[in-house]
Amino acid sequence: MKKRTLRIYYISFILVLLSLLFFMFIKTFNDNLLFYRSPSQITNSEFPDNYVFRVGGVVLDGSLIKSKDTMNVKFVITDYEQNLDITYTGILPDLFREGQGVVIRGKLGDDGVFYAEEVLAKHDETYMPPEVLDSLKNNKEALNKTTESMKIYK
Repeated sequence: MKKRTLRIYYISFILVLLSLLFFMFIKTFNDNLLFYRSPSQITNSEFPDNYVFRVGGVVLDGSLIKSKDTMNVKFVITDYEQNLDITYTGILPDLFREGQGVVIRGKLGDDGVFYAEEVLAKHDETYMPPEVLDSLKNNKEALNKTTESMKIYK
């Protein structure tokens, strides 16, 4: 074989191998990707059974109910348009509190309650998850109310 033909085979083989690796990377990434949704988006659409996704919003003041006997916690999150009931079994993050932005990973039950597997709270006094901030930008009054409640705790 000529050197030129051999070089074309090598380059073709490398391109096919890179394409295969890229395809496998994208497939794996898509399988593990969790999309964020707001409470308004959840009430307007349906999800398949056992579909795990993230929901974000602000913990509604006065909605936190902790069980005295178990580690069950119930609370409500809102995007100031719709509310969503959340049930979580476990220890909440230290920085979790009412009036704060959170992102929660879990499944939506048939009863309309979101069963959380993981609760993520903000990292410092001024942090709010970008997804929550974007969903609140639609409603300036809600954003002002949220940031006002954050100033109280400083």
